[in-house]
Amino acid sequence: MILRPRPTTWQLLYLMRGSILPLVAPRLLFVGAVACLASWFAQRQPHAFAQITVAPFTLIGIALSLFLGFRNSACHERWWEGRKQWGALLVHTRALARQTDALLAQASPLRTELLRAAIGFTHALNARLRGGQTAAAAAPWLPDEAAAAIAAAPNPTDAVLGWMSRRLGQALHDQQVHPLLYPSLAAPVAGLGEVQAACERIHGTPLPFAYTLLLHRTALLFCTLLPFGLAGALGWATPLLSMLMAYAMFGLDALGDQLEDPFGRADNDLPLDALTRTVEIELRAALGETALPAPLQPQRFVLT
Repeated sequence: MILRPRPTTWQLLYLMRGSILPLVAPRLLFVGAVACLASWFAQRQPHAFAQITVAPFTLIGIALSLFLGFRNSACHERWWEGRKQWGALLVHTRALARQTDALLAQASPLRTELLRAAIGFTHALNARLRGGQTAAAAAPWLPDEAAAAIAAAPNPTDAVLGWMSRRLGQALHDQQVHPLLYPSLAAPVAGLGEVQAACERIHGTPLPFAYTLLLHRTALLFCTLLPFGLAGALGWATPLLSMLMAYAMFGLDALGDQLEDPFGRADNDLPLDALTRTVEIELRAALGETALPAPLQPQRFVLT
């Protein structure tokens, strides 16, 4: 995620960090080269462009911009839904810390195991959404027998929640937890399961590929052919206008690609590492630890 002060008017002209320009620069150069070729040909053979007008490109450009806007709205909705789910994860882990503090003894082994398991779950979910080693991410926060069990599970992240539920059930059976208090302790664990399911839904269900491919192709064809509609009227000003139009079209397209998967590691994706560190700090502090890791800070304006 990009975190930086609002740029000044002058900075808008040269800022690159956080800009989509580096990603689309090769395509812009290609459009610029085509536009230079079209301008040169229009100067040599002006009669060939006499019948070409910009009217068709205007209509196609309006339609294409609308479709790109719809796609970017859908991608931003996925990004925002992912942020809300990780916000809900913070809510449930904090609720678990408060409930165990109020209903269990401060030094209760059950409380320690549950809160450390919640930290392990958060690390595991981060790894699962980013293609990491899920079981290895959770293992340092779990008892040895639990870590061995989740390593063999097909879904280690869910297996952590399963272990937490079984641990609560065992405490209920052993009368370490009163039956009337059990629902208050089990509710945050169930909430974490809902967060995982929602994040997996976003991560595992991208926008339809045919829709995305259609926009990619149309944007490329439009920006490649546009110079031939402008060269007759604009001459050598065609490359500048063509590249400005291409920057808008290709930029929106590339930004939609980043927002479509909010859990990746692109500059504009969600800062899952920083959110995971926040959960770890708060739950370890709730356990009375003082040697806490520092919150992650943006590096070159990017918070991972």
